[in-house]
Amino acid sequence: MTHLRTGSIGATPWRDRLLHHKWALLAILLCQMGQVTASLLLPSFSADIIDIGIGGQDASAIRYYGGLMGVAAAAQLALSGTAAFLGATVAYRIGQSLREDVFAKVHGLALSQVQGFTVGSLITRCTNDVLQVQSMLIMALTMIVVAPIMGVGSAVMAVRQDAQLSWLLLVSVPVLAGLIGFLTIKAVPLYQRMQTQLDRVNSILREQIEGIRVIRAFLQQPREAGRFAKANADLTGTAIHAGRLMAMIMPSLTAVMQLTSVALIWAGASRVRDGDLEIGALIAFLSYVALILIGVMMMGLMIVMLPRALVSARRITELLQSPVEVGPPSDPKPLPPRGSGLHLRLEEVGFGYPGAEAMVIENITFDVGPGETLGIIGATGSGKSTIVNLIARLNDPGTGRVTLGGVDLRDAAPDEFASHIGYVPQKAYLFSGTVADSLRLGNAGADEATLWNALEVAQAADFVRAMPDGLMSPVAQGGTNFSGGQRQRLAIARALVCDADLYLFDDSFSALDQATDRKLRAALRQAVGHAATVIVSQRVASIRDADRILVIEKGQMVGLGPHETLMQTCPVYAETVHSQARPEEDAA
Repeated sequence: MTHLRTGSIGATPWRDRLLHHKWALLAILLCQMGQVTASLLLPSFSADIIDIGIGGQDASAIRYYGGLMGVAAAAQLALSGTAAFLGATVAYRIGQSLREDVFAKVHGLALSQVQGFTVGSLITRCTNDVLQVQSMLIMALTMIVVAPIMGVGSAVMAVRQDAQLSWLLLVSVPVLAGLIGFLTIKAVPLYQRMQTQLDRVNSILREQIEGIRVIRAFLQQPREAGRFAKANADLTGTAIHAGRLMAMIMPSLTAVMQLTSVALIWAGASRVRDGDLEIGALIAFLSYVALILIGVMMMGLMIVMLPRALVSARRITELLQSPVEVGPPSDPKPLPPRGSGLHLRLEEVGFGYPGAEAMVIENITFDVGPGETLGIIGATGSGKSTIVNLIARLNDPGTGRVTLGGVDLRDAAPDEFASHIGYVPQKAYLFSGTVADSLRLGNAGADEATLWNALEVAQAADFVRAMPDGLMSPVAQGGTNFSGGQRQRLAIARALVCDADLYLFDDSFSALDQATDRKLRAALRQAVGHAATVIVSQRVASIRDADRILVIEKGQMVGLGPHETLMQTCPVYAETVHSQARPEEDAA
């Protein structure tokens, strides 16, 4: 994966991306230089036709210089077309590599880093920011050589035609440069604000789409519409401000150059009248001024896009240069072979989010051996899911270590580690495709018998069989065409298909009724009896039969042991058991 230095597009890794296409870039450079040369020769040939051919009544000169003009025009067309084709190809290839690197980087971020960037911002960086850089590259690769060479070359050729008229360029060119620089300096902060506001719009929109049921249930459509409208209005206001600023560039450039042309005609006409300047030379001089205008306009177009592209490049760089907190080790240590039984151990583990005043969990120590089940229980926000995230290596501990088979997870190859675990997250998320595709996510080679066996254990076989296409039934994005309980059971079946040595169930039975929960846990004991199992739950019934139960309160261990022992030694656990038993007793 390429890591970029924070800064401008000119940083070394950005150069590396361009140098990967060095032969195409060389061809673009040569084509652009050739087309500019051809463009600069056209006014000179035109002047010779007027002054030598028409003025001297020399038909052969007209044919000669006319032929040269035709050749130059054809060369200019062919070379500019080739440069545009190659430039667009290089820009799109670089855009493709950027998207791939950003996508890979996002998948390599620790969970805490994803939360720090926000999902909306990551989506913007992978799509809109890459598009801005790509569009700027297309513009730059097709104009970056043409514009300055055409501007400077036209100025030199104009001086060759008549040095006395050239003093007007000494006034107009600095005015144009100052104008462009002023508008650019003003635009950069606006585009920085625009990208941040675009992140905000994306985040709100994503949140509202995911939470649309809650919004409708609480009749909060007007409130959410107002929240989106404010974010949209802020973005629109900044975009209008930046757009108005950038819209001033072209009219301003055109006005300056047109005034320059008027002054040149006024001054040149008197010199033609006095016989000091040929008509063809004046026309050529005006043509070169027009080419200068074209060159400046090209620069203006790039200047319009440059501020936003630079902001987007910095944002991409910031993401790609973010430290790899859960990256692969340089010298990975092998884990024991699959099926040999792995021992999970946490040793004095602590974790806190960057910038937080307090640790989420501290001094967590426990172990789970093959065939053992550890239950974790605690109040909401006590740190239960944080422990599971550390075991699944979605984050790395700030203190202590997590080992599997005696190997610190930070020293294990991620691919090898992932092959040993079956993970069911707190939010059961299913990817679009078919039921079979979802189940095979962690074991692409699983046959239908394995899939049906996992569904039977997860208590999902009945409703899958009842579907018209069985395993080939479609799954909508996120699994939204299934109920919450069905999604949880499919997610459990997906983990079971992995045939792992370590299973992590993060509050994975919360949407199940007690009868289904009881049947599923009984089937699980038979199916995963060879593996180490960690079950997080807020229901005592889901973990009371575990070999040991870890009780968490405010990030601290307050109890560890079997259910019967904790009832005698851990007041927090006993209180939780009594609070959950009381409604059932009252109902009885």
